[in-house]
Amino acid sequence: MQRRSTFGKALFAILALFMVTANTPTLVPDVSQDKISIKGDFNGAQLLLFGAITYPPETRNRDEADIVVVLKGPTESIILREKQQVAGIWINAASSEFRSAPGYYAVASSRPIEEIVDDKTADIYELGLEHLQLSPAGAIDSKKLERFETGLVDLNSRGQLYKNLPNSVEIESGVLYKARINLPASVPVGEYSAETFLIIDGRVEAAEIKEIKIEKIGLGRLVTNLAQNYGFFYGLLAVLISIILGWAAGYAFRKM
Repeated sequence: MQRRSTFGKALFAILALFMVTANTPTLVPDVSQDKISIKGDFNGAQLLLFGAITYPPETRNRDEADIVVVLKGPTESIILREKQQVAGIWINAASSEFRSAPGYYAVASSRPIEEIVDDKTADIYELGLEHLQLSPAGAIDSKKLERFETGLVDLNSRGQLYKNLPNSVEIESGVLYKARINLPASVPVGEYSAETFLIIDGRVEAAEIKEIKIEKIGLGRLVTNLAQNYGFFYGLLAVLISIILGWAAGYAFRKM
C-alpha cells in the first residue's frame, strides 16, 4: 500500500507540472552561432537570435506579445578613472571600481523598453542601459556612483560595446521571432549569455538562456593565453620581439 501511495503522489505531481506548463507560454530560442572564432583579420560579426513562442490553446492576446533579447558577457571587475585638467595637464583624479561589469551588453527589443515594461521590471531583469546593475566595490557616494556609471556606459557605447536596439526584434504572427546583433571587432573574448524574455501586458511570462562563446584562435589565442596565464613568459616574449625588431630596423638603415 505504501508503494502504491507513493506512486500515486508522484503521478499526481507529474500531471500537475504538465498542467502548469500547458497553461504557460514557453520560448524555444536558438542562435546562428554558439561559438565565434576570432582570427587576425576579424572585423566583427553578426549574430542572429531567433526562435518560437508556444502558447496554451486558450491564449488570445498573442499579438500583444513582446520579445526582449539581452546579450551580455564576459563579466569582470573594472577600475574606471576620471581625468581632470590641472595647470593645463590632464591627470588621473577620482576613480571607482566595479566588481561585475559586462564587457559587452546589447538589448534588442520589439518595441522601446519603456513601452514594454515599467521601470521596476526593467531594473529586476536589467532591460536597457538605463537599468544595467553595476556593483561597486566598497562604499561610494550615490552621486559619484551615478557619475561613474554614466561614464562607463557612455565610454562603452561609443565603442559599440554597449547598445540599446529598440524595434530590432521582428515577430511574425505572434509566434516566430528573430533579431540581429552586430558584434564589433573589439568585442572581448569569453563566455556570453543570450537571454530571451517573452513579455505580455508588461509581465515577463517566460525566459530562456542560450550560451555563446567567443574565443581567439591561432597566434592571437597563443598571445592571449600567455598574457593571461603566463605573465613572465609573455613579458619575456615581448622583450625578445622588441630586440629582434630593433636589430632588424638598425640593419635595414645600415643597408640604406
